[in-house]
Amino acid sequence: MPRTPRGAVTLAEERPRTRRRRWVAAGVTLLVLGVLVAGGWVGIQRLVHAVSGEQCRVTAAGAGWDWGPDQASNAAAITAIAVQRDLPPRAASIAIATAMQESKVRNVRFGDRDSLGLFQQRPSQGWGSAEQILDPEYSTNKFYDALVKVKGYTSMDIAKAAQAVQRSAAGEAYAQHEAQARATASVLSGQTHAGIGCALRDPESPGSAEAVAALLAKDFGIKGTVEGSTVRVRAGSQDLAWAVGSWAVARATDTGVVRVSTNGREWTRSMEDAALAWSTGGSTDEREVVIHLA
Repeated sequence: MPRTPRGAVTLAEERPRTRRRRWVAAGVTLLVLGVLVAGGWVGIQRLVHAVSGEQCRVTAAGAGWDWGPDQASNAAAITAIAVQRDLPPRAASIAIATAMQESKVRNVRFGDRDSLGLFQQRPSQGWGSAEQILDPEYSTNKFYDALVKVKGYTSMDIAKAAQAVQRSAAGEAYAQHEAQARATASVLSGQTHAGIGCALRDPESPGSAEAVAALLAKDFGIKGTVEGSTVRVRAGSQDLAWAVGSWAVARATDTGVVRVSTNGREWTRSMEDAALAWSTGGSTDEREVVIHLA
């Protein structure tokens, strides 16, 4: 009579069930691998979203791209700093494409040798201390410091401009992220209006309006007015108002923002698909952004 490796008797009806479980497990593994191989970046994103349920979506020129909430938040910081420095949206596109390739736009604490952070910068190569590099605002500013020294970067292919800064062994890899990076930079810089939404769970704890105002000042260099659980921002232009509004949505996973309004449009936090877009409502002032916390 068949026995297990430990000597226990194996009943005949148990053997097919064991094989069946193995086949199911193998099938699931192959399915996951198939999604990752066939879908590439998009496949990875969809798998993450299927597990967590939370996601952000950028829409521009009739096409849409999905981001994880933490990725969208980092992309918002990258773009806001470009706006603060009065750099063109092209600079943000290059930076986002670089971060997509280097870290999947995640502030990782590991990498090749001593590489760290969004852009996989190395303390040993003069990019700063490990603590500094793991500050997204610091690492983004260091990236832009290097980018603006690249002659003609605004007219270069994104991959060539990124490679001029990063000097990667696989410099051509940045090109594959160009479409998503350009669309994201366009939305988060306010060139494309109402182009980002995030489906998010309710905040675990109330957010701080003071903290949002401080982060706004750090990323954009703009002062917001705190009124209880609300931050009001007076922007210098309609596009800047949309940049701030889009930033507030993309940063909501970190800040606890639950509602944002500008230009007669409004984003409301929820796990519904409706949260992936803006609806009609809220402040109608084209230069005012109203950010609400729970």
